[in-house]
Amino acid sequence: MLTKGMKAPDFTLEDKDGKTVSLSDFIGKKVVIYFYPKDNTPGCTRQACAFAGAYNEFKKRNIEVIGISRDSVASHVKFAEKYELPFILLSDPERKAIEPYGVWQEKKLYGKVSMGIVRTTFIVDEEGKIEMIMPKVKPDTNAAEILAELMSHKN
Repeated sequence: MLTKGMKAPDFTLEDKDGKTVSLSDFIGKKVVIYFYPKDNTPGCTRQACAFAGAYNEFKKRNIEVIGISRDSVASHVKFAEKYELPFILLSDPERKAIEPYGVWQEKKLYGKVSMGIVRTTFIVDEEGKIEMIMPKVKPDTNAAEILAELMSHKN
């Protein structure tokens, strides 16, 4: 289980443009990584749009935002275009990042148990260490909560 202060697991995944992106590419920069269940679903769309709305504030502070789900690159392209998402979306169908980050968990919906991504957000510091873990975040308030947290301890 990941905890604050641990080295964040590195990953290399494809973005919506088919370009490979690694967490290690961002050493020297703070990174917000949010794991979400599925493109174009109501909660995930609200969460992505909230991050899009706050994106300029993140950029002003030299903070990168990365959304990761199991969706395909093609799905991410449509999702990003439809909602004008300016940040990085990574495709992880084989759960190369999802599993090391511990967000692939048992979920219950209407009494039915299945495995899936539990909506979780990580803040990774400039040295690649986990600064904060926010489990089971609310889609509508996640981006604002992270921004407030980052602004509360200005470096």
